[in-house]
Amino acid sequence: MNTIKFYLLLSISGLGLFTSCKRIDAGHEGILIKQYGSDKGVQDVSLVTGMVWYNPWTEDVVQYATYVQTVDYEAFNVNAKDGSEFLVDPTLSFNVVSGNSPLIFRKYRKDLEEVSRTTILNYVKDAFRLQMNKYSTDEIVSNREKFETDVQKTLSNVLEQEGFKLEQLTSGLKYPQTIVDAVNNKNKAVQEAMMVENQLRVAEAQAKKLIVQAEAEKRANDLKQSSLTPMLIQQMFIEKWDGQTPLYGQAPILFQNSR
Repeated sequence: MNTIKFYLLLSISGLGLFTSCKRIDAGHEGILIKQYGSDKGVQDVSLVTGMVWYNPWTEDVVQYATYVQTVDYEAFNVNAKDGSEFLVDPTLSFNVVSGNSPLIFRKYRKDLEEVSRTTILNYVKDAFRLQMNKYSTDEIVSNREKFETDVQKTLSNVLEQEGFKLEQLTSGLKYPQTIVDAVNNKNKAVQEAMMVENQLRVAEAQAKKLIVQAEAEKRANDLKQSSLTPMLIQQMFIEKWDGQTPLYGQAPILFQNSR
């Protein structure tokens, strides 16, 4: 009986030496890799989930994240069709399409972080260079939204073929300094022209106002002159007379005859 227990314990211990367990976290896919064989150490790659038992001596389990990854790449320069140099500072969001982890690992033999820093970065650069080579400087400035859409479509198609899904791409595109200066100078000239035009409008409005006032005063004076008849003048005199006869010479008379 003791001999049976001994061999049983020995078997369990041996099993522990030749087996290991790994849990695949949520939002990940597990890849079971057989490390020996004719394919340079990777004989077979398969998808596994949940709790995975494997032989640590001949097998390995690698986790690939399937949730969205966001990578902020370092800026790089890209030339337009006419030679102008633009600066691109991209940020990329992507994820592994469910079930494609073994295919990606079999092709690149790298973990997801290294793939995103090397292979996917090269795809990003190629997409920008390919599309920018189709645009002149003026076309990029005037059609920036279309240019960025074309870049995103190009990159999305490439990543889809490799087992990835593009979620979002921001270019962080910056124009050459000469273009920035030209745009600033143009905006300054437009603002100055608008200011001069506004000043002219104010001056014209003030001049018209003065003309209108002068014409109104002239019409009022003309109206007064035309309405001053002899009878009206006499009436105005009577209204203002204080009752005392004005003296002309020695005899008091009301009106002095003009000679």
